[in-house]
Amino acid sequence: MKRIPLLILLSITAFSAFAQNEKTISAKTLYKTEIDKIAADKKVRKAFEIIQELEPTSIKELIELTQIPAPPFMEQKRAKRFKEMLREAGIDSVWVDEAGNVLALRRGTGNGKTVLFEGHLDTVFPLDTDVTVKMRGDTLFAPGIGDDTRALSVVLTVMKAMNKAAISTESDILIAGTVGEEGLGDLRGVKHLFKPGNLKIDSHIALDGGEIGALLTNGLGSVRYKITFKGPGGHSWGAFGLANPHHAMGKAIDYFSTAAGALVASGPKTSYNVGRIGGGTSVNSIPFESWIEVDMRSVSPDKLKDIEQILLNQVNKAINEYNSVIKAKEKLTAHVEKIGERPSGTQSPDLPLIQKGLAAIEYFKAKPSITTGSTNSNIPISLGIPSITIGRGGKGGESHSLGEWWINENGAEAIRFALVVLLAEAGLKSD
Repeated sequence: MKRIPLLILLSITAFSAFAQNEKTISAKTLYKTEIDKIAADKKVRKAFEIIQELEPTSIKELIELTQIPAPPFMEQKRAKRFKEMLREAGIDSVWVDEAGNVLALRRGTGNGKTVLFEGHLDTVFPLDTDVTVKMRGDTLFAPGIGDDTRALSVVLTVMKAMNKAAISTESDILIAGTVGEEGLGDLRGVKHLFKPGNLKIDSHIALDGGEIGALLTNGLGSVRYKITFKGPGGHSWGAFGLANPHHAMGKAIDYFSTAAGALVASGPKTSYNVGRIGGGTSVNSIPFESWIEVDMRSVSPDKLKDIEQILLNQVNKAINEYNSVIKAKEKLTAHVEKIGERPSGTQSPDLPLIQKGLAAIEYFKAKPSITTGSTNSNIPISLGIPSITIGRGGKGGESHSLGEWWINENGAEAIRFALVVLLAEAGLKSD
């Protein structure tokens, strides 16, 4: 297996990218009754059977898609195959938009509403990562096998089951494999879908998470920066005394971590992380450039603004202090670039889409909870459009690592769950 080059990681404060502030909650009786009625429908029961029959195909498609590398901004090959698979699933209207999202439309009977149902195409791994799926016992090992490739196979199986069981909905269903959810992709795919003047989308269901019990209903905001320190560079002996970007960068990290640590010690949960460092040419050269990439997150929009300002202030303080004591004529400069921003947002647990999701979780005998996290849902939630992120099912671990694994434990049940949630939101058309 090829290895990702080692990156120096300074994990100052770490929290899960997906679930924060989990809160156990139960659905209202009205929505439980609605879910019971949907699940008892003759065509839906038939779809449940079809999902079980399709288990070998679902796993086959999961493996095939996993073995197509898809880093952010390089999802094209996986997108092409996913587009073909949607057509094979019986969806006629399939296309790729300007951002690279794979889209398909399943028409409803005409209530004028559109439900977006999607998983993201990209993974966090570089293009040269070995993504060959290896099986040991009942466990599948491969980078990206769970996050979020499993979601794509769930989407495909749900569509096949609906078509084979001749299920109709009142709302149109917009199916998507979205680009750029991970890392520096900065949610670019879903941002494009919800940009003003683009498609009319009334609600959104994302597949991105673990077990089905946790329903993500609130968006965890984040902001990311790349800061580059620049100087003349030179020989470590012959040019000794020149301004050194690495030294200034170290001072900036120290100042930032100290000030940010004081901020996050109380109040709404907030995190910060210097995730990547680079620069320099050799051990005996004064570098001409150093850079860091910083990720900051908070459940509070105000706290996120505060920690962002701390970063900017402490970088400015560090570069000014460093330059003030350097005797060399040429001083350092710091270039600050915002490379990512995910808006935060909250929704009332009483929102019908959330209640439907909770009721479906209870129908499938799981323990329901609502959480806050950073997913494609951040965008519609911030715009006031109902959105939830649901679990893709199975059992997995070591997400975002080379040792990522997934087991098809009650996998068919998770696909049935996704089907029921979708039908509840899109409106099951009765015969």
